[in-house]
Amino acid sequence: MNEQVEKIIETLEMKKHPEGGFYKETYRSDGVIPQDVLKGGFSGDRNYCTAIYFLLTAENFSAFHRIKQDEIWHFYHGNSLYVHEITREGVYIKHLIGMDIDKGELPQLVVPAGSWFASAVKDEVGYSFVGCTVSPGFDFKDFEMADRENLIRQFPEYEGVITRYTR
Repeated sequence: MNEQVEKIIETLEMKKHPEGGFYKETYRSDGVIPQDVLKGGFSGDRNYCTAIYFLLTAENFSAFHRIKQDEIWHFYHGNSLYVHEITREGVYIKHLIGMDIDKGELPQLVVPAGSWFASAVKDEVGYSFVGCTVSPGFDFKDFEMADRENLIRQFPEYEGVITRYTR
């Protein structure tokens, strides 16, 4: 890990994320949505919204996982980032988040609730520093890490990308 990455992690007091990379929660709304008005099988009340910083290095990846909420990705700095998505309908999409708009990169991306997704730095060296906003607010009860064999059984046509981005 290079000095710049270490400085970002230290300065922002980031922690290791279970899916890979590092994160720091930066916002959790005071307002709460009661469970009885939430759709989608939530197991309790949820804050209106949450946000994190997320940093991923080229030596690592964010493993396939899904959550019950939409997640908005915001590109901040560093290398462009691939987000690999398998939609609820079983369609694979390889997104590219970054600032080179002329080459098809976008500074924001919405991953819809229930999609499986993983991410990796586009280049072989470097890092991606992004933010993620989740609404209703994120709770680890809504987080499901993919099991490689089960995901391949469900989507055998994507075995290569699933194998690459699961542990």
